[in-house]
Amino acid sequence: MPRFSRGYDTVEAEAWLARRDRRLGTWIRRLGPIDPDPRWRRTFDPVDALARAILFQQLSGKAASTIVGRVEVAIGSARLHSDTLGRIDDATLRACGVSGNKALALRDLAAREARGEIPDLRRMSVMDADAIVAALVPIRGIGRWTVEMMLMFRLGRPDVLPVDDLGIRKGAQLVDRSDEMPKPRELAARGERWGPYRTHAALYLWRIADSAATVTPTNRSQG
Repeated sequence: MPRFSRGYDTVEAEAWLARRDRRLGTWIRRLGPIDPDPRWRRTFDPVDALARAILFQQLSGKAASTIVGRVEVAIGSARLHSDTLGRIDDATLRACGVSGNKALALRDLAAREARGEIPDLRRMSVMDADAIVAALVPIRGIGRWTVEMMLMFRLGRPDVLPVDDLGIRKGAQLVDRSDEMPKPRELAARGERWGPYRTHAALYLWRIADSAATVTPTNRSQG
């Protein structure tokens, strides 16, 4: 059974994308290289990462970090898992600032982990991206985008394109000089030429969208 490595050759990815897509290649030269993410080489616990993703949803980083810290104190551990989360009841979670919906999501995650339904890193190493998405999106509070972020930034899978992400869609609009952002299905079709490095294309599309957002109206009119 083939194993999927964590990370990829970013220099090779940039050269490939520039050859396959001249418009994107122009932006790649303008923005410069994107280095490998150091998180690709760090071990992590998927269950704990998913629990934290649930707690961070729809909150500022500071507010979410405060709530996570309270939960860690309440469970007496920095590891969010079925065994540690089982130490506290829902009322205690609410007292930590966890909403009712997020508490239900954490309980569902913990129950699925206890039943062996959440793949660990070793199992993920032999699963393709679609299989990992299929395994994790049934968890309450975990959508495809959350799993795609794990695939890109923690597992280092090279060929992931989050077509529902507004920043990526905006970047694609700027690359193609279009009047409207592409619809997710259109972006998926547009991204076929970027494979097998759609992850790296997505990283550039985010940067392109961010660079445009920093341009002042005056500078834009002069361009």
